[in-house]
Amino acid sequence: MDKEPMTNVGYEKITGELDFLKSKERPETVIELDEARQLGDLKENAEYHAAKEKLALIDSHVAELGAIISKAVIIDPATLPHNKISFGSTMELVDVETDEEFKYAIVGGVEANVDKGLISFNSPLAKQLLGKEEGDEIRASLPGGIKTFEVLSVKFEELKI
Repeated sequence: MDKEPMTNVGYEKITGELDFLKSKERPETVIELDEARQLGDLKENAEYHAAKEKLALIDSHVAELGAIISKAVIIDPATLPHNKISFGSTMELVDVETDEEFKYAIVGGVEANVDKGLISFNSPLAKQLLGKEEGDEIRASLPGGIKTFEVLSVKFEELKI
């Protein structure tokens, strides 16, 4: 079984979502399904079919979240050194060619959200950044081509996922 590293913030978010689905969303949908079932002919009962489909989606999502949680390995980035880029590091980069600056934090795969500056430790960029330190220049081979970045800073910041 592959283990999936994640931060405590990401773990709490996923377990919170799972708890919400199990304690609120699923029971309410079961009630909707029961009420729709009582409306009569199930073949032409749109409410019944919608509730049944919603319940299947919820159950699928519950199973998916359960699988993620069972593989989770919580890593507290605050306990890791951040003089070099590692899991949980927040770094500022500059594209040497365009002078465009980026700020990313390296997190677990399920926590990744590029729009929020959270990249997976498995992403092509993160893999090439690991171990680099402030002032290093890297030629990163990315899906969009090769880009050259300079590492402006490396530090630890509490995540907001």
